[in-house]
Amino acid sequence: MKKSVVLILALAMILVVSGMVLAEKVEITVATGAVGIEYDLSVEAAQRYMELHPDVVVNVLDTPDLAQDRLGLYLQFFEAKSSEVDVYQIDVIWPGDLAEHFVDLYEYGAERVISQHFPAIVENNTVDGRLVAIPWFTDAGLLYYRSDLLDKYGLEVPQTWDDLTRTAKMIQAGERAAGNPDFWGYVWQGNSYEGLTCNALEWVVSNGGGTIISPDKKVTINNSNAVEIIEMTANWVGSISPDGVIGFGEEDARGMWEAGNSAFMRNWPYAYSLGNSEDSAIAGKFDVAPLPAGNSGRGAATLGGWQLAVSKYSEHPEVAADVALYLASYEEQKIRAIKGSMNPTIQALYSDAEVLQASPFFGSLYDVFINAAARPSTVTSPRYNEVSTKFFTAVHSVLTGQNDAQTALEELELDLEDLTGFEIGRP
Repeated sequence: MKKSVVLILALAMILVVSGMVLAEKVEITVATGAVGIEYDLSVEAAQRYMELHPDVVVNVLDTPDLAQDRLGLYLQFFEAKSSEVDVYQIDVIWPGDLAEHFVDLYEYGAERVISQHFPAIVENNTVDGRLVAIPWFTDAGLLYYRSDLLDKYGLEVPQTWDDLTRTAKMIQAGERAAGNPDFWGYVWQGNSYEGLTCNALEWVVSNGGGTIISPDKKVTINNSNAVEIIEMTANWVGSISPDGVIGFGEEDARGMWEAGNSAFMRNWPYAYSLGNSEDSAIAGKFDVAPLPAGNSGRGAATLGGWQLAVSKYSEHPEVAADVALYLASYEEQKIRAIKGSMNPTIQALYSDAEVLQASPFFGSLYDVFINAAARPSTVTSPRYNEVSTKFFTAVHSVLTGQNDAQTALEELELDLEDLTGFEIGRP
């Protein structure tokens, strides 16, 4: 009887101690993307952190693919001052608009590692002297092309948008004649969202049409070069691009591309490793190049990328900051670069042999990444999202045939002037 009592007491003690241990664990939730294998890589990284910190549980929250949808979700959390999410994956264009909701990472040890990252991105993430986000991975738009099909038809990688249009038509006609009626020349992101802002900015900048709003606070979008290139791209819809491209996001374009149904694709670097995966129909049959040029004589790639920011509403900001800095560390960025072809923000990784073996274009297209065209998020902060929405809505109206480019950009100019209070200028 005594033994039974002792056993029961011992078991009760174990349960109490176990409960105390579990209660002492800190839970951190990271809101992350799920484009491609982003989510899987984040879960793996969270597991590695937990192995090093058994007293912390890191949960990974899957968020919408489209930037506008993700921002809408975040704003709901911020409006409620919710502690549900501790670390947010934020777009490169959001630091100025969302800074008030994040802690200063300089107060949590970021000064020890920040010099490893590209200075321009650090500057982008610094608002009133506060580092509101640690760089995680950077991006720039790229042209994906079927090298096997260029060889088949004796064609070169397009250097201009005119070249692209002509080459895409030739390959499209040839592949359809060979028995693939679903084949298209070019896929890209034409839905009415931030991805269209990125595509359209590349068109406009490459054609000498400026950057929507100039760094010196002038509304410059209404000009002949911008009108010309947007009219040209509208003619792609139903010609070298499917009618449905006006509803495409990144993953829609990637799906058609990996199925082997497109000669060219505009997308971010993440699509490289996925295109070479075992279940891809075009593995080993493609390569990447800078986007084509317009009247300016050079191509343009929109600067993209994502950062990690710690919510000021977090109940455990010290631990959350430690998680963020770990996820953005050299070792973790290297893993993401090798497994997911996600561009590091740590400069030294661009000379890492293992990284370059996995994604050779990190070295050959390095200049594209460091000279990418920035969206006017800094100069229009904290109203960039409104500026971008007006821009991609205007461009989308041209792609869908609701408006001609001249009218759309004239109306956009007036809308942006009213919204920002900036003067009209020229690029």
